[in-house]
Amino acid sequence: MRTDARVVIVGGGVAGCSIAYHLARLGWTDVLVVEQHELTEGTTWHSAGFVGQLRSTISQTRMIMYSSGLYAELAGLGFDSGWRGVGGVRLATTAARVEELLRQASSATTYGLSLELLSPAELADRLPFLEVADVLLAGWLPGDGYLRPDRLAGALAAGARALGVSFATGTAVTGVEVVDGRVRAVHTSRGRVATEIVVNAAGAAAGHVGGLAGVSVPVVPIKHQYVVSSPLPLSDVPALPTVRDPDHIVYFRGSDEAATPDGLLIGGYIRTPSVCWPASGPPLASPRALFPPELDLFAESWAAGQHRVPSLRSASIARVVNGAEAFTPDGEFLLGETAVRGFWVAAGFCVHGLAAAGGVGKVLAEWIVDGQPEYDVSHMDIRRFGAHAASRSWATAKALDAYSRYYDVVYPHTEWTAGRPLRRSAIWPRTGAAALGEKAGWERVNWFGVRPGDPDAARPAGWAGRTWSPAIAAECRATASAAGLFDQSSFAKLDVRGAGAATFLQWMCANDVDRPVGGVAYTQLLNARAGIEADLTVTRLAEDHFRVVTSTASGVRDAAWLRRHAPSDVVIDDVTGASGCLCLWGPAAREIVAPLVDGDLDARFMRASRITLGPVPVLAQRVTFVGEFGWELYASTEYVLTLWDLLVEAGAPHGLRPAGYRAIESMRLEKGYRVWGSDITPETTPHEAGLSFAVRTDKDFLGSEALRAAAPERRLRCLVLDDPSMVCLGTEPVRTAGAAVGRVTSGGYGYRVEASIAYAYLPSTVAEGDRVEVGMFGEWQHATVTREPLYDPDNTRIRG
Repeated sequence: MRTDARVVIVGGGVAGCSIAYHLARLGWTDVLVVEQHELTEGTTWHSAGFVGQLRSTISQTRMIMYSSGLYAELAGLGFDSGWRGVGGVRLATTAARVEELLRQASSATTYGLSLELLSPAELADRLPFLEVADVLLAGWLPGDGYLRPDRLAGALAAGARALGVSFATGTAVTGVEVVDGRVRAVHTSRGRVATEIVVNAAGAAAGHVGGLAGVSVPVVPIKHQYVVSSPLPLSDVPALPTVRDPDHIVYFRGSDEAATPDGLLIGGYIRTPSVCWPASGPPLASPRALFPPELDLFAESWAAGQHRVPSLRSASIARVVNGAEAFTPDGEFLLGETAVRGFWVAAGFCVHGLAAAGGVGKVLAEWIVDGQPEYDVSHMDIRRFGAHAASRSWATAKALDAYSRYYDVVYPHTEWTAGRPLRRSAIWPRTGAAALGEKAGWERVNWFGVRPGDPDAARPAGWAGRTWSPAIAAECRATASAAGLFDQSSFAKLDVRGAGAATFLQWMCANDVDRPVGGVAYTQLLNARAGIEADLTVTRLAEDHFRVVTSTASGVRDAAWLRRHAPSDVVIDDVTGASGCLCLWGPAAREIVAPLVDGDLDARFMRASRITLGPVPVLAQRVTFVGEFGWELYASTEYVLTLWDLLVEAGAPHGLRPAGYRAIESMRLEKGYRVWGSDITPETTPHEAGLSFAVRTDKDFLGSEALRAAAPERRLRCLVLDDPSMVCLGTEPVRTAGAAVGRVTSGGYGYRVEASIAYAYLPSTVAEGDRVEVGMFGEWQHATVTREPLYDPDNTRIRG
């Protein structure tokens, strides 16, 4: 047994083997993979092995597309991955599923995937063994297929060994040594291994391994069941494709197992899943563990399979696999470094881990070696969760809900109820019958509701109109004509203090933040490649004290990014819960607050001052995210409800209206304000995103060298659709001259400009006034590239 290694990977499943292989390909060969059993005998071995490339996000799709290519490449190198590129079929048997499939076809165009839409007759010609009488439409993905999990892991392990990686099987990890918040060693049943990097790739046991390092890993083991049928008369079909029939919660493929070479492997996602925490000890303590068959729970999927494949009606179940799969609270992977420096996680693969295993190995290896991966995986970053993710009850409730909805049509803006309410702002008693949404555990108002006398507003067509209210339009118009009052208490707030705080933030921020006390700067944090890691404001509260405000979902991640780079004389504290934020925006804002102010009111843009509004001490920042005059008003949490009531009462004579986040989204689109995670990501630079105004080119900062060397070949452009009823939701392809050249990052309807707006990255050669087309549900909508911002381009309303 080795006594030291540069990297120790815990878990010899497909993820651990892939990470080892990719680290070695990048030149890091001093790697040890530790597995308590033999390779693949934890979560990997019983995977059904389906590879479906088209996913809901571009990064996950790219990861699986990369994986498919890698699996074929391994075979060419002499390592049989068990890859069977047989293609895949998705069925739609309801009108809603047809809409979803048409949207997926548009997404496939965006991602560069080949997806062919088939009529029922075309499907029957191609796959005559299927019952198609109830099929309305089908999608054919030639790049899909399936894998043999043991062969894939074996091929990756063989490739890693050939490059110098070591494996220690039959070796249990018993502890992770952490000193001063940093990994120092791994303790195993065969001795101590000194290391500074540990990767937790332990599958359903990842939570247990995380606990050894004092790290919460919200992985929930959930039973997932599939069966293999007795042989069927399907030998005339040369290569059975994978088939997904989500309306009937069933999937299947041909079985190439020696015991049942002509059977079907059939699985499904039941509506009443159950967790499988062990009664004692860690999960996966026994090798190749399975649970007894639960065929009563599988009856719906079995019946659906018999309906779809008539020859299955005379077959029997030859084998049942009922194993533990690792699910997460939101159904997304858990990747990245944790708060313990050097302790990384690659877990929570939610059944499709084999499909993405190659991509997981790629991004983790790049992240460890280079500091950031090629793809934007922020939505998979383990730091997306707050401290509440350490709760087993919360994580379980969310994971069970995510599993039960796995095959549902997921409409944008749909709000789920599991694990709620959790985090509530001080104005919770005033939300009443408001439509509430959830983000990072926070309850947030989407809209407050329609009032008598509100003008009518046309409902957007299609999916954009499903989760919608005319109250959104009314709140936008009230903000523009009088004032809107918004609760943004959920926004993350970080205090950066210390003698070196100013110098540190000057290096971290692309803009100049070394301003006088009270100065507010809008800025981005860049990575070494000039990609945007965070989008935020920085306010100087004292010579050695700054307040950083970032988005609700980014607080933990942004704090970790700052702490990773902070010197010893700088302290970063998350103070999100200590203060609330009420935003008063609109032309009447000054008149509303002036009588309440005790002292002078500083109304200069991008300035902050401490005042009292009535009896409430407030930090007032002249900042806006809707393009109207007004303030962000920060108050200690115990004052926030009083402040809300005070402003509602004072604003009533002026026409003030409480408003929600959907109105903010509409108004920020009209002003061209970017949203991190969609319009801007770690893969986009400020110059590409139209944020050069927030960059100080006369100073050095993290990423400045790469930014100066970058010559943008694409730019974020504002599009206005010809048909105002057609509203983009994101990911729609954009084409010019019949060729796809970009995709929509965000879209919506602007009620102040009365237009359907979308933003998309397009080649730099595309200019204002050019005509483009946007793919929406199988049709191409005409749009014009338009100068931005559409609303108040001279910012006269902001200046007041």
